[in-house]
Amino acid sequence: MSIKTKNWTAQIDRMPHAQSFRTFGIVTVANSGVTPTLVKTEQQDKSYDLRLELKLETSSEVALQVETDKFVEYKELGDSQVTGVSIFYKDKLLHRIDKVLITH
Repeated sequence: MSIKTKNWTAQIDRMPHAQSFRTFGIVTVANSGVTPTLVKTEQQDKSYDLRLELKLETSSEVALQVETDKFVEYKELGDSQVTGVSIFYKDKLLHRIDKVLITH
């Protein structure tokens, strides 16, 4: 199964009292009943590169049978030193983000 994605961003927010890291993008799913999520994998290397897994959950409810773009986000509160993000789907690299946006 081929996964289409676009508009990936990784951001570190260093504003006082709002420190966080987030990665977000758009995933095209097979129908409106599919919900994409990003989860941190157990396997992380010792660098500041974050490894995330894209998971697709299918609802048992009636859904439109048309490809649908859906927003997906991973967020972690606290100070972050992430320098890149690798997003995998079924253990295959789906997308790599090398540029992390830092806001102050």
